[in-house]
Amino acid sequence: MVDEERVVEQQSVTTPPADTSTPNGEPVRPSETVSHSSVVSETVRRTPSGAETARRVVVFLFGIIQALIAIRIVLLLIDANQANGLVRFIYDLSSFFVGPFEGVLNTNAVAAGASVFDIAALVALVGWTILEVLIIAGIGIARREP
Repeated sequence: MVDEERVVEQQSVTTPPADTSTPNGEPVRPSETVSHSSVVSETVRRTPSGAETARRVVVFLFGIIQALIAIRIVLLLIDANQANGLVRFIYDLSSFFVGPFEGVLNTNAVAAGASVFDIAALVALVGWTILEVLIIAGIGIARREP
């Protein structure tokens, strides 16, 4: 949804005709002494509505959450070094978003060798996506439709 602001400006211009002279230098005035013209300019400025801006913010924030959880799943699958600062940061930050979904299923993770498939993280990914869709639907109710 886009809000539009239209600005229309109209200017009238009055121009007297140029004086003409006869060969002996006497001025001759035509029968029509003034000419009129108008200039119209229109400017349209389009900006997203408040609801559209809110929707974009929600999609951005939930996208960050979903990306963190997806990166966590991949890092656990490839058995990333947890002593690495970046890996540790992603695990710690994503655990805040995965935590509420731990224990939803009887098994939180499946291990095969050193790799771990974090089922709780997958459930969290689905859960956060459902929450995002519900919030976007709520914002959609508040949108103005033309």
